[in-house]
Amino acid sequence: MAKIRNRYPLLIVLVFSALGLTSCNRATNAGAEAPNPADVKVEQSHGNDVVEVAHPEQFALATVVQRRAVDELHVTGVVAPDINRAVPVLSLAGGRATDIRVRLGDEVTKGQVLLVINSPDVGQAFSDYQKAQADELLFQQQLERARDLYAKGAIAKQEMETAENATQKAKVDVATARQHTAVLGADINNPTPLVSIRAPISGTIVEQNVTGGTGVRSLDNSPNLFTIADLSSLWVLCDVYENDLTRVRLGDSAEVRLNAYPDRVFKARVGNISTVLDPSTRTAKVRLELSNSAHLMRAGMFATATFRSQTGQLRSLVPAAAILRLHDKDWVFCPLGGNQFRRREVQAGPAVGDGLQTILGGLAPGDKVAVNALQFASAAGME
Repeated sequence: MAKIRNRYPLLIVLVFSALGLTSCNRATNAGAEAPNPADVKVEQSHGNDVVEVAHPEQFALATVVQRRAVDELHVTGVVAPDINRAVPVLSLAGGRATDIRVRLGDEVTKGQVLLVINSPDVGQAFSDYQKAQADELLFQQQLERARDLYAKGAIAKQEMETAENATQKAKVDVATARQHTAVLGADINNPTPLVSIRAPISGTIVEQNVTGGTGVRSLDNSPNLFTIADLSSLWVLCDVYENDLTRVRLGDSAEVRLNAYPDRVFKARVGNISTVLDPSTRTAKVRLELSNSAHLMRAGMFATATFRSQTGQLRSLVPAAAILRLHDKDWVFCPLGGNQFRRREVQAGPAVGDGLQTILGGLAPGDKVAVNALQFASAAGME
């Protein structure tokens, strides 16, 4: 029993020591978490966020103005050749390519020889033409004899007419053989199986599907031997989301910028709006047409296009930086007087250039807002 009584004082001492340490720790933590004087504090008032700032003069204000503005829409696209200015190069003569004189990317002029084909078809065409000429000569001689005999009464008129008919048919055969030879690309005055394939237009070789020794099939060239495109005029094919299609119209002007020339702006025009949406991206192709007379743009380049509507509408405008996108909503900060601001939800519209953005609802002309909403929200500690 003496031993048990001796333990109680020690236990009491330990309990009071633990309580003392706990109290000290709480006092220390309370001192560390004591709020310092802050410049910004947030209060809730009637469901709207009211923010008090110690120095409201630090935040510049802008006035909501109303003026006629032109809508802008920014999209991405890719430079492509104008298919109306792209011509495939075909050969109606089959054979084997023996001499390739141009390569992909070369500039060519109309009539320039692109390649030479050794064609059995051309050889056969020349043979048919020469046979037709020989038949014509034979029937012409027979006709002359028939006319002499008919004049002397040695043959009947029917026999002479038969000779005339045979001669006429021989002349048609000659003309047909000559035309066939020309269609194959051969020179009728130069009987050789080698046929030169020439450029149908001036432009740039944008596609090449033939090399030396390649077999060429007549009337079944798939793919084309070459494709020549006139790149003095190009297209920019843009993807526009279905929600933005109402903001794009045929004939609208557009500005195109390329990564290769960030300081240059190319003027374009909306030439076509696809009536079919891509089911995977929910976008429609919008075709921009623009001049490339300086040959700075190349097919395949990525581009950024800015559409501008043809006519302006009366809109309320604020600086784009005055709008804060937060939790899928648009907000602005309006001064209430003194050092108080109210966070107000608005409906933001499209940008109109010059760093301005339209307001479709939530503000009226003459209202004031903080110019830099992000800076204001950061100072207020908002997320």
